[in-house]
Amino acid sequence: MRARGTAPKTTLRWRALRDGAALYGVVAFGSLIGGVLRALASLGAIALFGDGFPWGTLAVNVIGSLAIGFYATLTGPDGRVFASARQRQFVMTGLCGGFTTFSVFSLETLRLLQAGDMAMAGLNAGLSVILWLAAVWLGHLAALRLNRLGG
Repeated sequence: MRARGTAPKTTLRWRALRDGAALYGVVAFGSLIGGVLRALASLGAIALFGDGFPWGTLAVNVIGSLAIGFYATLTGPDGRVFASARQRQFVMTGLCGGFTTFSVFSLETLRLLQAGDMAMAGLNAGLSVILWLAAVWLGHLAALRLNRLGG
């Protein structure tokens, strides 16, 4: 016999299954959007600057780092904006995860090394790490300033 006001176990299991599936769904949808945006950014960078240096990958990773630093701080426990777990997973895991790409960065750096272009490979690796960290830090600082505003 169930206690008054409690749902049966099967209802709770279905609810947990539905919530889990919904979370995977929002992450997948965010990844879809982020991945398409990344492909467009990479194609645009190649059209603008050529394919000698991976500008598109560098740009999406810097922008994604800035965005995740900003959003994580803005919607964190001390943040100004309330976001549900699903919203945070959609943006941070799905959208930012689909938009940024460590694997393509690694492949492009390897290809520069295989082509014997040590300087470009070193520039890509060094510049990327410095800019990613600077961008996530700047995003965090910008959101902190917003969080401290009155009102």
